Amino acid sequence: MQTEKVVNHIVDWLKDYATKAKVNGFVVGISGGIDSAVTSTLCAKTGLDVLCLEIPIHQAESHVSRAHEHIAQLQKRFTNVQETRVDLTPVFEEFKTEVSLEGKQETVDMALANTRARLRMTTLYYHAGLLGRLVAGTGNKVEDFGVGFYTKYGDGGVDLSPIADLMKSEVYELGKYLEVPESIMEAAPSDGLFGDARSDEDQIGASYPELEWAMKMKDEGKTADDFEGRKRIVFEIFTSYNTANQHKMIPIPVCEIPNILR
Repeated sequence: MQTEKVVNHIVDWLKDYATKAKVNGFVVGISGGIDSAVTSTLCAKTGLDVLCLEIPIHQAESHVSRAHEHIAQLQKRFTNVQETRVDLTPVFEEFKTEVSLEGKQETVDMALANTRARLRMTTLYYHAGLLGRLVAGTGNKVEDFGVGFYTKYGDGGVDLSPIADLMKSEVYELGKYLEVPESIMEAAPSDGLFGDARSDEDQIGASYPELEWAMKMKDEGKTADDFEGRKRIVFEIFTSYNTANQHKMIPIPVCEIPNILR
C-alpha cells in the first residue's frame, strides 16, 4: 500500500466532503483503540476543527489511559484539536433502572452492550449538532463489511466513514505512518462495550488477520469445503457473522406499495 498517498487521499476526501456539506469540522469518539486514533489523526490533518470526544461507560482503565495518551499527543501536534469528556456511566445506570433486565443473561448483556454504543452515538451527534460538525466513523472494512462487528445505530451511526475501505492491517500501516502512540499500536483490538478488557478476538473467535484472509477467500468464491483444520473453522466463523449481520450492511428494507394499490 502506498501509505503516504492513501493518507493524503483520505485527508483530501474528508476536507472536500466537509466543504461541500458546509460544515467546519468533525467529531470523533476516542476509545483508546487503533481505529479511532487513526481516524482522529486523519481528521486533524485536514486543518479543520476536530473535537475528540471521550465517552466512558464503566470503561476499562487501560482503554481510558490510552485514550488520554492519544488525545494529549494529538493536541501537541495539531492546534485544531479540542477535547471533551462526557461520563455516561450515570446515564447508563439510570437507563437500567427503567427497563427490564429479565431474560437470559447473555442476551441481556448483549442488549446492554449495544445500548452503550447507542448512548455514545447520541452524545456524538449532540456535540456535532451544537458545533455544526460531522460525526466521523471509525469502522474498518473487516468490521463494517466483513463480519458486521459493530452496533447498528451505535458506532455504525455516523455521517462519513474515512477508513471503511481499509483492512485492519492497513489501518495499522496508517497508524505507524501517522505516529499513533505505541501503546495503542500494540493493544489488542477491543470494542470496550462490556466494562472489561476483553478483545475482539475473544468475542469473535478469530483474529483480524484470520478474518481478512477469510474475507478474501469468500470474495474469491471459496466455501468451507475448500479448507480443513483451523482454516475451515475461521472461514465458518467469518461466514456465520457475515450472514447474520447482513441487515447492517445493506440499505434498510422499504416496503414498496404497488401502483395498483394506490
